[in-house]
Amino acid sequence: MTTETIETRGFEAEVARLLHLMVHSVYSEKEIFLRELISNASDACDKLRYEALTEPALTADDPGFRVEIALDKDSRTLTVSDNGIGMSKDELIANLGTIARSGTSAFVEQLSGDESKDMSLIGRFGVGFYSVFMVADRVHVVSRKAGQTDAFAWESDGAGTYSLGPAERATRGTTITLHLREGEDEFLDPWRLKRIVKTYSDHIALPVILKAVPKAEGEDADDAAPAEDETLNSASALWTRPKADITAEQYTEFYRHIGHAMDEPWATIHWKAEGTIEYTGLLFVPTARPFDLFDPKRQSRLKLYVRRVFITDDCEALLPGWLRFLRGVVDSADLPLNISREMLQESPLTAKIRSGLVKKVLSDLEKRAADKEAFAAFWDAFGAVVKEGLYEDFERREQILKIARFKSTKSNGEWISLADYAERMRPNQTAVYFITGDAAHIAKSPQLEAFKARDIEVLLLSDPIDDFWTGAGLDWDGKPFQSVTRGDIDLSQIPDAEDKPETKADNAPDAALDKLIAAAKLALGDAVKDVRVSRRLTDSAVCLVADNGDMDMHLARLMRAAKGPDAGFDTARILEINPGHPLVKALAARAETDGTADTLADAAHLLLDQARIVEGEIPTDPAAFARRLSDVMTKAVA
Repeated sequence: MTTETIETRGFEAEVARLLHLMVHSVYSEKEIFLRELISNASDACDKLRYEALTEPALTADDPGFRVEIALDKDSRTLTVSDNGIGMSKDELIANLGTIARSGTSAFVEQLSGDESKDMSLIGRFGVGFYSVFMVADRVHVVSRKAGQTDAFAWESDGAGTYSLGPAERATRGTTITLHLREGEDEFLDPWRLKRIVKTYSDHIALPVILKAVPKAEGEDADDAAPAEDETLNSASALWTRPKADITAEQYTEFYRHIGHAMDEPWATIHWKAEGTIEYTGLLFVPTARPFDLFDPKRQSRLKLYVRRVFITDDCEALLPGWLRFLRGVVDSADLPLNISREMLQESPLTAKIRSGLVKKVLSDLEKRAADKEAFAAFWDAFGAVVKEGLYEDFERREQILKIARFKSTKSNGEWISLADYAERMRPNQTAVYFITGDAAHIAKSPQLEAFKARDIEVLLLSDPIDDFWTGAGLDWDGKPFQSVTRGDIDLSQIPDAEDKPETKADNAPDAALDKLIAAAKLALGDAVKDVRVSRRLTDSAVCLVADNGDMDMHLARLMRAAKGPDAGFDTARILEINPGHPLVKALAARAETDGTADTLADAAHLLLDQARIVEGEIPTDPAAFARRLSDVMTKAVA
């Protein structure tokens, strides 16, 4: 390679920041770099094995896939090579020089600037290739794409730039050479490498080989250094082994390999389905949220194998989007080896596998829900995603509702089930009441006042998906879900908290209220859909509600934020007034006597703005709101 042909490029800013963190790392488990390199090599071999199904010539010269590790104590280098699919020049740039699919961008977004705190995130995200800079001060990569003749070299010291140019490589695949830092000699010890591979990569379904270490003339024999090539792992697919032969540690390491993660699996689901279609599933529920959980693409990370041959890791046909947090593999003996992505989407066999996977996962989650504390941790992490199934998966809504957990006005911040809610329903209660919105506001919403007065529990729903599934016509045990912010709520048949008949509040006279309402309607015009007496307020003066058939107010706000203010989601709302509130009674009295039109008009606008503010919105005309408020305060203190 000549200097004239070498390009020097800068890393993206996010990668440069990450590399700085790696170089100055005090991370205690530096050995994970080797696990990441072996996992990447295994993935490269899996991808080529699949490509060779339609292009056998790609592997004709070297059909035996493997990962090789070589040591050179004199040059203090550690080399990991594979004969997988390899990388072209553009792929080297995309995979090693920019933010690609490794999750690095999401990782960097979590950085706080405190290196001691930031280092803990490395274990959470599993930053793959970049972990090599924890132990190496220079990394040299040579790769040749399968089916191509050109090879390219990538090199960097992790200081912010990398070089890229042509190279020589006789065969396909990738070789990564680490020039180890001072003080990292432990990774030149064959015994240390054997232990790392056995711990982290024993499940890799291809051999990981430690190359023989040549002895210099007159050098003392080193029992740890292999005199010939040595296979360090069992090289068998973990999911094909009987469950009784697999330890919890082996499951954990396989999960970390398959999910590129460092947390513990919250749940492991391993089974073999037999019957009309035969397949093996090994699925993991993570403990921590994957970095891409809320990516708009909602991609599944499940790997599909057919008779142990990797087919794809884009398995939308096998898992619905609301289970995208799952990690693992599915291996089928009945799908054709040459199945294409299009066939995979349309195949009736994949539909049966998908149904079986979802059924198995829901059944397992239902059993685990009995442990309330453990299940609460799961729901904290993934409940918002699982609830997407209530909107999308009509067939399984009932099952999902059984495991769904909610917070409520009576749960003291804890998760409860709908069965718990049903046990606390009040006499004559005919609906499951809920309110949606920002978690910080909904528990204090004025729309809840009448429900609290009658000791009626209300579900507090703060996830964006809640606005969608609650409008899908669901019910629980025959009782529909009903928003407390929509329609004219009538709670008169439900006794108050003391189980006493409802007593009429000391309200403003009906005639006075009628005049106040008429004046408010005239003043507000099209700003509201209606003004009426409220049956849901006990303490607050006013609130806004959506009419029956209109979009819920919180959903309308979400849609405006997503689509823009001109997208048609500014439906006028109903302004409800509390006839027993001192302010409303005073205004009603003013309206009944000779209250000036200007005074009542200003009061009506202030009441509407007050209701908007309570809902977390701002007045439509802040300047007019400030002027009216100033006028009222001036008159009050004059």
